[in-house]
Amino acid sequence: MPHQPRKRFGQNFLQDHGVIADIVAAIRPLPGERVVEIGPGLGALSRPLLAALDRLDAIEIDRDLAATLQQQFGPQLDLHLGDVLDFDFHALGSDLRVVGNLPYNISTPLLFHLATFAADIRDIHVMLQKEIVQRMIAAPGDTNFSRLSVMVQYRFSVELLIEVPPTAFNPAPKVDSAVVRLIPLQPLPYVACNEKIFAQVVTMAFSQRRKTLRNSLSACLSGDDLAQIGIAPSARAQELSVAQFVTIADYVAQAGRTSATSCPSE
Repeated sequence: MPHQPRKRFGQNFLQDHGVIADIVAAIRPLPGERVVEIGPGLGALSRPLLAALDRLDAIEIDRDLAATLQQQFGPQLDLHLGDVLDFDFHALGSDLRVVGNLPYNISTPLLFHLATFAADIRDIHVMLQKEIVQRMIAAPGDTNFSRLSVMVQYRFSVELLIEVPPTAFNPAPKVDSAVVRLIPLQPLPYVACNEKIFAQVVTMAFSQRRKTLRNSLSACLSGDDLAQIGIAPSARAQELSVAQFVTIADYVAQAGRTSATSCPSE
């Protein structure tokens, strides 16, 4: 009996052979590489990947799909059953290549989760909702520039590779999709002295994106503080570069304004 896609797992199975071929061509997998596939589903990507690789790690939350995949690919597939949001990528070693058609309902938290393992990752090739990709690649001043833009671009270079229509999937999602490549920045061009405070400052600034920084960041610093470090107090969050957010966060951290009342947590 064919597998029925499960909405709670955000299952939309890629079925367009042309798109699959384009994704594999972009990845260019080679024997000996440690490739990790997130959500292999029915094995549409797994099959061509395994044709080029010695073995493949795959993370799958659906027990029924996992059993079918293991039967289909045998010992060449190292299957990890569980939620990818809880998965420890560091346990697989270093120089990992991460691929997958990500469940759109967890794509943003999953990107943040992957970012914590950036030191262990060579590159990431994933399918996402096109709207999310547009935010990931947006530049300061763009209406799509957001908290996600800053946090992703702080740690990765990002490139849109392939745009994918709903008809490439079964069932077809109600949105367009896109494949994106992320490569960890080594070394980081701008290093926040306290990354937790950096994340908090970015979250605060974009939580009230229509307000000026003087107002949105008033719990952490004043308009005079912003002017002192070369940031216009009248600017809004979407106008700032990653480097400017790092400058603000470092000023907040060095001023000792790290309590919950002075700089709220996410």
